[in-house]
Amino acid sequence: MRYLPDGTENPDFVLNQQPWRKAEILVTYDNLGCGSSREHAPWALLDFGIRCVIAPSFADIFFNNCFKNGILPIRLPREICDELMGDAQMGSNARLTVDLPRQVVIRPDGEEVPFEIDAFRKHLLLEGLDDIGQTLNHEASIATFEKRLDQDKSWLPTIHFD
Repeated sequence: MRYLPDGTENPDFVLNQQPWRKAEILVTYDNLGCGSSREHAPWALLDFGIRCVIAPSFADIFFNNCFKNGILPIRLPREICDELMGDAQMGSNARLTVDLPRQVVIRPDGEEVPFEIDAFRKHLLLEGLDDIGQTLNHEASIATFEKRLDQDKSWLPTIHFD
């Protein structure tokens, strides 16, 4: 949809137009990500610069993969999504803000719309941690375990990843 058959940008595609060209928040409708369960869908959004997606509902795997890739998926009622899309029609005068620590979406008129998020997932997003980052937070404990395993079960083959 973003490109024409000849590879040039489609001028009618909303994210190819100003001021939405640099959008970091995408507001959509129901079941976002349905049929896009692999991580490629969130990767494509992230590569485009999208950091948050707001929709009434998401495909489950897509929703989970957003978190794994540092994208915040927010579930809001359809009526609110309609209002946010109406706000977007104001063009460059529409500044939508997401305040993750406070768990609110702030509309251009200043109205704050609360949203829910799992506390652990919120922590991961705020700290910029993916699965590898979470593991590296336990690096000292892992090293201690491996050293003790080497001593206690010296007959096991040893593999070190130093």
